[in-house]
Amino acid sequence: MQDYIAKAMAFSGQVRIYAAVTTHTVDYARTIHDMNPTPSVALGRVLTGAALMSQTLKGEDHSITIQIRGDGPIGGIIAVTDAKAGVRGYVHNPNFDVPLNEMGKFDIASAVGSGYLNVIKDIGMKEPYVGYVDLVSGEIAEDLTYYYAYSEQTPTVMNLGVLIGAGGRVEAAGGYFVQLLPDAGEDVIERIEKSIGQLQPITTLIHQGKTPEDIIRLIVSEDDSVEIYDNCEVHYDCYCSRERMERNLLSLGRKDLLEIAEDEKGAELQCHFCNKKYHFTQSELLNLINVAQRD
Repeated sequence: MQDYIAKAMAFSGQVRIYAAVTTHTVDYARTIHDMNPTPSVALGRVLTGAALMSQTLKGEDHSITIQIRGDGPIGGIIAVTDAKAGVRGYVHNPNFDVPLNEMGKFDIASAVGSGYLNVIKDIGMKEPYVGYVDLVSGEIAEDLTYYYAYSEQTPTVMNLGVLIGAGGRVEAAGGYFVQLLPDAGEDVIERIEKSIGQLQPITTLIHQGKTPEDIIRLIVSEDDSVEIYDNCEVHYDCYCSRERMERNLLSLGRKDLLEIAEDEKGAELQCHFCNKKYHFTQSELLNLINVAQRD
């Protein structure tokens, strides 16, 4: 199944729902970052959450960055999305693992530890909007749900999951995003809570072959007014380029560039998001120093 997000309005426009399958995207991230199972699950959840949140953006040039920093062995997690669910991300430590928790599941809470979550929205204003919350569980979905309640005062439910199979491969990944609009009645809230409480785990549904549309219909099983109106492909999309790396070097300033250029072997820069490497010779570095001097 292709990775994508299905979107719907339900209960006569009182509830907004997005559901996603992100299996291939998350497995691609696992592969390029050569991650162990626990960091694969953690990053996969954040990438899926970012993809779902991307559908709240209005402009094509808008973006959302999720930053999670804790005192656990993962160190931190970064994920970025554009308005079309082009996601990218990485963890600070991709090579650790921790024992399963008492329920036999990946212990993402212990991997992340205590810390905070930032959501940075660049929506074309002079300054980006930055929301900050302390982590409530480290399990990612609960933390993003809390972010919406605390920072944006919007009742939201986020559910995210990643299923790891033999050899560490991602067998199923996805999630859903349910948001109550201001006119949602108490009866609608109760019905949504009941249906979500009866759902099987999101990875079980996806592993069974359920589509995003199927997941939406399960969430609003008692609602005949649900309108599934379009979908959006999810894909891993890194924007790195040699030109961007040149700008990064120029941002260091002339003094630091001179120190780097002292090495006859030149310098090698590596993109955090896709691990692609860019080599700059000593002469190329000296040319950049001349550019920095003119500026």
